[in-house]
Amino acid sequence: MSQNREKIDFKSEYKSLYGPPQKDFLLVEVPPLPYLMFDGRGDPNSAPLYQQAIEALYSLSYTLKFMSKRAFGRDYVVGPLEGLWWADDYGAYTTPGRRDEWNWTMMILQPDWIEPAHLEAAKAEVLMKKGLPGIETVRLETMEEGLSAQILHIGSYADEAATLARLHNEWLPRNGLAERGKHHEIYLSDARKVEPAKLKTILRQPVRPLQG
Repeated sequence: MSQNREKIDFKSEYKSLYGPPQKDFLLVEVPPLPYLMFDGRGDPNSAPLYQQAIEALYSLSYTLKFMSKRAFGRDYVVGPLEGLWWADDYGAYTTPGRRDEWNWTMMILQPDWIEPAHLEAAKAEVLMKKGLPGIETVRLETMEEGLSAQILHIGSYADEAATLARLHNEWLPRNGLAERGKHHEIYLSDARKVEPAKLKTILRQPVRPLQG
């Protein structure tokens, strides 16, 4: 990551990771990156835990941002919300009414100078000011996805299924690849402010070569 003292924007710093094409999938090499993470299960539209996760992650991310600016003189733009998604039964993704079976890890990217001790200090500060439930479970973890296929999806989250089916059933086999790890989504739009048809979401899937 850049070591200058200008305000860092992760979407510019990691342009290849946050600027995929819309027309077709593109392979990228994702380096190890540190995230704040919050694990949960259930329908993101109705599960109280999901809302707790979002509030906890943003509260801690902004607290860490201001802490970094005060302590290190290093400022940055808080990254977009991201999420890993999976289910014990893959059919839970394709069968209506089974979102309560979804597992997820919601995440926000952090600069590489943020350490676990900083997170603990941020937790104490947020708990003192807001007392948010679930804040204690947030962790700082480095994730290494490596080789991944990704594409920019524009439209509602419900319309992602066709794009993902094309990835898994057509694009990966045609390119001698198979999925590896968890489905990753990066939310470039604020769903509270943008109509569903204009939502921008990066769909990413770690991949591996098919065994010959």
